[in-house]
Amino acid sequence: MTDVSTPQRNWARNVTYRAARLHRPATTDELRRTVAENPRIRALGSGHSFSLVADTTADLVRLDLLPAGVELDTAGRTVRVSAGTTYARLATELHRAGFALANLASLPHISVAGSCATATHGSGATLGCLASAVRAVELVGPDGDLLALSRDSHPDTFPGTVAALGALGVVAGLTLDVEPTYEVSQRMLVDVPLDAVQESPDDVFATGYSVSVFTKWHGGRANVLVKRRPDRPAGPWSWGRQATVPVHPVPEQSAENCTAQLDQPGPWHERLPHFRPEYVPGSGRELQSEYFVPRHRAAEAIAAVRQISDRLAPVLQISELRVVREDDLWLSPAYRRDSLTLHFTWADDLAAVLPAIEAVEEQLRHLEPRPHWGKLTRIPPREIAAGYPRATDFDKLRNTVDPHGKFRNDFVDALFPATSRPDPTLSAPGGHSSCISPEFL
Repeated sequence: MTDVSTPQRNWARNVTYRAARLHRPATTDELRRTVAENPRIRALGSGHSFSLVADTTADLVRLDLLPAGVELDTAGRTVRVSAGTTYARLATELHRAGFALANLASLPHISVAGSCATATHGSGATLGCLASAVRAVELVGPDGDLLALSRDSHPDTFPGTVAALGALGVVAGLTLDVEPTYEVSQRMLVDVPLDAVQESPDDVFATGYSVSVFTKWHGGRANVLVKRRPDRPAGPWSWGRQATVPVHPVPEQSAENCTAQLDQPGPWHERLPHFRPEYVPGSGRELQSEYFVPRHRAAEAIAAVRQISDRLAPVLQISELRVVREDDLWLSPAYRRDSLTLHFTWADDLAAVLPAIEAVEEQLRHLEPRPHWGKLTRIPPREIAAGYPRATDFDKLRNTVDPHGKFRNDFVDALFPATSRPDPTLSAPGGHSSCISPEFL
């Protein structure tokens, strides 16, 4: 196990973590001891969050040195993976065994646990966020106990334990649903009128298995990246013209590191992300914000942002629109509502970007936007929490699982002030909490 005293920074280098020590246990037993011996601790994933969701003044623990086991259950169609494993590695091993995940994010180098904890997503009208694939969680609790939680064993509270912002413990492993491997092809439609997207958003996102609309808003044009599976239906919507050379999501940048386009079929894990698995970016010279709004109000959302396109243009690299299917995870931004996500990749200049973020949020406020947990926002934390119907239930669950606040940080406490007490109604017969039954693995 390694303790590093030098400050750690996130991928975008806009956050310097305040922790004095970073623990990197090499075994699950070391992880359990680390958690048990520290009064306050937070887990750090691959560092791709732009927000302070992982920040702490106490200790951090990173799971990238844990054995990267991938245990496939072909009969049950699930895979168990250690928390520090990246999607790139998991996907490669799954495909080699003839299996696949239903969805991937645009960047395959993010960690499985961190992505699920923040309800990170890919794209697709029939596809939920990455955390919606989780069937079971192995969680290290405040005393270092290893706890097994699953949809089957804890159906009432399990939806509160997956996208949990690291507030319930340190995830050691996850079990995900899988399916037989499949192929995907992708094409970029360029010079699409943004009017056409605004007028028929459902038709646009039914064009393929996964669809992304890229626009700078100013100028009223867009590029539409359509990813198709040969075994799934695709809608007939077609605008613009099909690109004859690969096109980067940010048109001014080289497409060298993008996954293959031009309708070339290939394995799912080499097409669903926007970027190649072998391309590992060292750092991102950008800032990001993103908002989930009700999908049935997509046209309103697009129109609202177009009204301020001139204000965004000086600091916007690109915006990406996607759709995400609803889920039942208490802190998922897609909780109980099919969503349109409006993603903004900004220039690496926080002072210049913040007014643009505030302008976007003001335009979307009437649509009750839920910000991505790992991206930048100026919406007050309590206002964000008020947008989640199960926020109070999560706060009770948090105080029941972690009554002494070992896994708290400023980010989580701002959302859920530490005022509530453990809820006796969350206890199962026999006195054991229904969300942390002591099933040791």
